[in-house]
Amino acid sequence: MGAIGAGIAALGAGVGIGLIGGHAMDAIARQPEAIGDIRSNMILTAALVEGAALFGIVVGLLASLG
Repeated sequence: MGAIGAGIAALGAGVGIGLIGGHAMDAIARQPEAIGDIRSNMILTAALVEGAALFGIVVGLLASLG
C-alpha cells in the first residue's frame, strides 16, 4: 500500500511541476520584461514541490517496508 502512495506522490509532483512550468511560460509571454523574476520564482516553487514529493515518496516506501 505504501508503494501506491509513493507513486501517487511522484505523479502529483509531475503534474504540479508541469503546471508551474506552463503557467510560467504564459506569464513570460504576457510580460517578457519580467523573465528573470518569473524564472527564479518558477525554479524555487518547483524545488519546493520536488522536496515535498520526495518526502512523500520516502514515507510511502518506508510504510511499505514496515
